[in-house]
Amino acid sequence: MSRRSKAAEFVDEGYNMTVTGRNVSVTDAMKDYAQEKISKIERFTNRIIDVIVTMDVQKLEHRVDILLKLDHIKIKSQACCTDMYASIDKAVHKIETQLLKYRDKIRDHHAKGLPSVDMNVNVFRSPEEQALLDLNGDIEDETHQRLLNKYQPHKIVGTKTMPLKILTSDEAIMKMELSGDPFLIYRNEEDMKLKVIYRRQKDGNFGIIEPEA
Repeated sequence: MSRRSKAAEFVDEGYNMTVTGRNVSVTDAMKDYAQEKISKIERFTNRIIDVIVTMDVQKLEHRVDILLKLDHIKIKSQACCTDMYASIDKAVHKIETQLLKYRDKIRDHHAKGLPSVDMNVNVFRSPEEQALLDLNGDIEDETHQRLLNKYQPHKIVGTKTMPLKILTSDEAIMKMELSGDPFLIYRNEEDMKLKVIYRRQKDGNFGIIEPEA
């Protein structure tokens, strides 16, 4: 079976797959190669619902970003080489490694079928770039008030909904490692309390905040 036939068969399976380019024109050959390589992930899981592949070229660096969605789990992978095809191979291999590492936990997580609730997330706009650091005590009250009105605090410019999942601590850590996200809010399965797990910048370890006593 040709590479194009394999890629078409992969898409026909029902997967939502998007391949886009940034600073590069994605050829049919590049797209087919990415689809063929990602189709091999089927042997690790049959729960793939979305795949987003982004190719980017910066000078001599060919970068590939892959976002793989398995139900409520997302896996991110990124690779850079001097050749786009080698970057695709490397990025797909990273996802396969993660799936092998967490395959049993992912299977158990899906089998539990625990409910989730939606929570609203507000998106804030940054204040004006120029700060009010140069204000001095000699500025008149009227001018000072006018500046305060101009440089007002952040405003909410958008709201989106995200699921609040019921997870164990191990599952929360797994989701963080797979997605690469900086933090995750979840309800702990053991005590049903709200918790926030975050990635520590200084050592890459994870911390868990318990806002509910």
